[in-house]
Amino acid sequence: MSTQQDAGEIGPGVLSRFTAAVYRHLVMGVFLAVAGLPTLLVWMLLAPVPANVVWFVAALLPAAPALSAALYAQRAWAKEPDLSPARPLLRGLRINLRDTLAWWVPVLAVATVLGVNVLFAGQVAGGGFLRPVCAVLLAVLAVWSGHLLAVSSFFSFRFRDVLRVAAAEFFLAWKSSLGILSLLIVAVAAVFLSSEAVVLLLAWAFAAMLWIVVRPVVADITRRFTAAE
Repeated sequence: MSTQQDAGEIGPGVLSRFTAAVYRHLVMGVFLAVAGLPTLLVWMLLAPVPANVVWFVAALLPAAPALSAALYAQRAWAKEPDLSPARPLLRGLRINLRDTLAWWVPVLAVATVLGVNVLFAGQVAGGGFLRPVCAVLLAVLAVWSGHLLAVSSFFSFRFRDVLRVAAAEFFLAWKSSLGILSLLIVAVAAVFLSSEAVVLLLAWAFAAMLWIVVRPVVADITRRFTAAE
């Protein structure tokens, strides 16, 4: 029997595991930065005026598939730790791309409508009532999207079942819903207080925290909505 350790295997020591974890998150950070670069470039080219809200939202198209791949990879790393972290990222992107875009594109369309209503509510009758209602709906949509991301990243449900399960988990996993909302508030605050580039550089930390937040959701969906093998 060979005593030489396999090149892809992580040693049992604390230092080896720590180094591997740093390496995995570094790779994930590069992956998310590359995926988010088109969004950043579009945002930098657009003037920050209400009339451009449609393009600002549309530029977020790569965000959900990239985060889905990051969630998929983090669970894969926990199950089979090795020194090839890019493979689960690319696999997650490939197998989840279609299912993720199936709900993400409509979500962006609805978010655009709500965003326009929030920004231009003052120009229509009843705008004082319309603006807060649309703002709340926008927050609910964003949190629901976090649950949709968890469902589509790990389960192969029919499209309508993805929507239903995510809606159920919105209430069943209310602690995770609050966690998703908190992460979104931090991300939005970071954009307004610093810059989009800072958010892009810290996307790996957001993805890591998101996995911690939605992990109970994944476990609950597995228990409630999948058949025992």
